Amino acid sequence: MSVEAENHRQQIDALIASGDASGAHALLADLWQAESSPALAGFIVSRWEKMRDQLSCLKCKTAILRSFTLEPLVPMVRAGAAAAGIDLDVQLGDFNAYAQEIIDPGSRLYRFDANLVILAVQTRDIAPRLWQDFTDLTPADVDDAVQRVTNSFATWIETLRSHSQAHLVIHSLDLPPRFNQGVLDTQVESSQAWAIQQINQQLATLARQHTGVYVLDYDALIARHGRLNWYDPQKWLTVRLPIAADKLIHLAEEWLRFVCPLTGKAAKCLVCDLDNTLWGGIIGEDGIDGIQLGAEYPGAAYLELQRAILDLYQRGIILAICSKNNNDDAMEVLENHPHMLLRPHHFAAKRIDWNDKVRNLRAIAAQLNVGIDALAFIDDNPVECRLVRSQLPEITVIQLPEDPMLSADLLRRSPVFERLSRSDEDRTRGQMYAEQRRRGELKQTVASLEDFYESLGMQAHIALVTPATLPRVAQLTQKTNQFNLTTRRYSEQQIAALAADPDWRVYSVQVVDRFGDNGIVGVAITHRRDDIVELDTFLLSCRVIGRTVETAMLATIAEHAKEAGAARLVGSFIPTRKNAPAADFFKMHGFDCTSEDVHESTWGLDLTRSAVEPPPWIDRKVSVEGMPHDRVRA
Repeated sequence: MSVEAENHRQQIDALIASGDASGAHALLADLWQAESSPALAGFIVSRWEKMRDQLSCLKCKTAILRSFTLEPLVPMVRAGAAAAGIDLDVQLGDFNAYAQEIIDPGSRLYRFDANLVILAVQTRDIAPRLWQDFTDLTPADVDDAVQRVTNSFATWIETLRSHSQAHLVIHSLDLPPRFNQGVLDTQVESSQAWAIQQINQQLATLARQHTGVYVLDYDALIARHGRLNWYDPQKWLTVRLPIAADKLIHLAEEWLRFVCPLTGKAAKCLVCDLDNTLWGGIIGEDGIDGIQLGAEYPGAAYLELQRAILDLYQRGIILAICSKNNNDDAMEVLENHPHMLLRPHHFAAKRIDWNDKVRNLRAIAAQLNVGIDALAFIDDNPVECRLVRSQLPEITVIQLPEDPMLSADLLRRSPVFERLSRSDEDRTRGQMYAEQRRRGELKQTVASLEDFYESLGMQAHIALVTPATLPRVAQLTQKTNQFNLTTRRYSEQQIAALAADPDWRVYSVQVVDRFGDNGIVGVAITHRRDDIVELDTFLLSCRVIGRTVETAMLATIAEHAKEAGAARLVGSFIPTRKNAPAADFFKMHGFDCTSEDVHESTWGLDLTRSAVEPPPWIDRKVSVEGMPHDRVRA
């Protein structure tokens, strides 16, 4: 163990003893990023259990069904989750009993009521003839084996979905280290590789046909880390653990790439340093012609990092700059350097000055109207990274390695940028933030808020959830924190189940104005009970807070409730650390408070006497055609 690592451990213990759980967790995350290893996992988990009750952490119950030994991975994946602020409760299924646990409705799998189920089955277990006896098979035998395995997966998916709304992540099947037929395998049509790849292709198709089912490309993971080095034949024969000890951490990290987005642990914005981050060298000293950036070494390393950042931008991640620099020098590079992939229009916010980075990061979060915990920050300077971690522990800090050739891979591996679906809003988020800046400029030129609202020419398209809008609606429930009355999180399959129930309604709200389409920015979920309609969920993206969209939403819901014969519209406000912007929502719209304590306040509106007046400057387009029930229940 290095001296620095030992110092980190001592500091973590001292901070826990002093009651500073937030500071201890920041150091714990720093330690795990620098030295994620099986040996460290036990320490991380033990310290996490001492501090987790003092932290506002996400929780995830994960059931792992397997055909091989996976016990050593449990502390590793829990340690990685803890570093990310996720309290992972893991239930490991019985060895090779995955099929029975899925099929039996009374199994411990369903009693556990998992949020996430991982199905880890290897080829040699589920298709032993394809793995080791392939040369004995006829083409018809191969086809039969492929179909049998595919049918098994289809049955398990359908059965699990009928008993549980948990997300399901399925390992793809792995190819053998060496093919039974040697080089002949690539020369024949019905080959060993082809047979296993056929199963994987059909598995991907099955996943796309079901809400909340995903494929972990286990074979690609093995290939990335070296197929011959991945397996440990001796451990497989003795304890049924096929994976080499030094490769176990990679599978734990791959699981986390699903755990983070499924729990809502996702960075919305990547904030970038400039010098020795987006390019090599210091622009103020080296000049635009002296910095390292281009197709050849060493500039190629920085170009590759920019490519990775641009990929995140296309995935829907907002980009920003936080750099201690001369603004004119930096902008010259961004605008004019021939090898820059990232240009000024890619960045929604820029802080290029000599102020401290903690202050500027706060300003960036305020400008973008996102929580400070929605930021991820990359920098090459360990002093700056440590300062940000200590002062802003909510931020995900990614310290770039000393070797810039490793930077792009580190960024690509970070689980906080993973997304399991991509909506239209994700594809156009960069454009939306450019349009938002133009709205801000307009606001400065008008005499009053009412004039500003009128000048926007807003339309609110309010509709029941459909198959096309389902991913975005679920995404908003998982990610929206500031204007969110109850902060209830729902998966796609949970939203679909609610939409299938005639007593529930799931609304989406899309806002369009003179500057462009804001996309789906609001969600409301209502529950009818006799003559009462309850607002289970009501949320609005920070993108349109302060433009009276929430009033247009509420007015429509109140009208629908009254048309359905309801006498009262009721709802709750459950305060969190982040949803203060929604605290006065009910009071401002004429609701009466019926009960209140520190944990929750309840409110009601008498629909026989009162109504919610829609804003005159918003043109409401209302549709009540929702999701077909056969698609909802998928």
